[in-house]
Amino acid sequence: MPNTSTPAQYILILIDMAESRGCARDSLLAGTTLVESGISGIGARIDDADFVQLVANAQRLTGDPALGLKLGLRLNLSAHAILGQAFITCRDLAQVMDLLLKYHHLLASGIQLELETIGEQCVLTLVSTPSDVSVEFEYELLYGAFINTLRGLLNAPDLCLRMELPYPEPAHSSVYYEALGKAVYFNCKRGGILFHRDLLDTPVPSSNPVLGSLYEAECARLLADLEEEKSVAEQTLRLLRKLEGQYPQMPRIATMLNLSPRTYRRRLDEEQQSFQQLLDQVRGEHATRYLQNTRLPLSSIAYKVGFSDPSNFRRAYLKWTGMTPGEIRKG
Repeated sequence: MPNTSTPAQYILILIDMAESRGCARDSLLAGTTLVESGISGIGARIDDADFVQLVANAQRLTGDPALGLKLGLRLNLSAHAILGQAFITCRDLAQVMDLLLKYHHLLASGIQLELETIGEQCVLTLVSTPSDVSVEFEYELLYGAFINTLRGLLNAPDLCLRMELPYPEPAHSSVYYEALGKAVYFNCKRGGILFHRDLLDTPVPSSNPVLGSLYEAECARLLADLEEEKSVAEQTLRLLRKLEGQYPQMPRIATMLNLSPRTYRRRLDEEQQSFQQLLDQVRGEHATRYLQNTRLPLSSIAYKVGFSDPSNFRRAYLKWTGMTPGEIRKG
């Protein structure tokens, strides 16, 4: 299965919320891979394990039981990155919902959304939730983000929908009613957001079909990359092969793969690989191609694959391939 991850924008907003309440950043990042890299080195996404730990830290430090709902209400079209831009270009809300169902894993790769029509009612349901965060937090985050996004998209700040939740009414339910409206119901058989299907015909004021097709193509590409089941080792090899002659150090490769160095090392350990082994494999491939297909002197080939001393290159090449550069060239 592909590793689940969360958009970096969500993490940065959560950190900003907690810090504005006086929480120290070191305490917020404790137990995550961001301790080592800091938020300046964050990529486009972070592992869900880090997101879960950040949520736990923020809840403990702020003592706010409604943190999930308040975070959701901060997730606007801009926070949803490319998918948010695609929403803006849609013809109507029906097209927005279609994009949401197709590409919601760009926003939360660990959940599944479904939309069904029952008579005149449409019901959006959260089919599965990650097991590492509470059900309450997950629903608060989803419902807050959904209603906030629709209000901004349709320029309807007072929009309210029926919100059903599959858990008892919490002590902070007043925050639900204030944020989501009066049509919030607890202890329901299942969770769902309900609205009349006529709402799907509501036009989006900023519709732009030509631009929308470009944004959707980019969403499709990003989703394919996200769901790709290649191992980190395979991704590293592919990247190093493209960067022929540059051979960045491990922290730089980790950043280019949207991972912190700590997470990158852990993932390679799980695959029983090391960065040095992968780097040597690629340098051996490049050196072999130079030896077989060019007349470059050995000193030039050594330099191209990162060696200033040809004798050191000879020893390394023998270790990599079991053959000497001379044997490869003769062969």
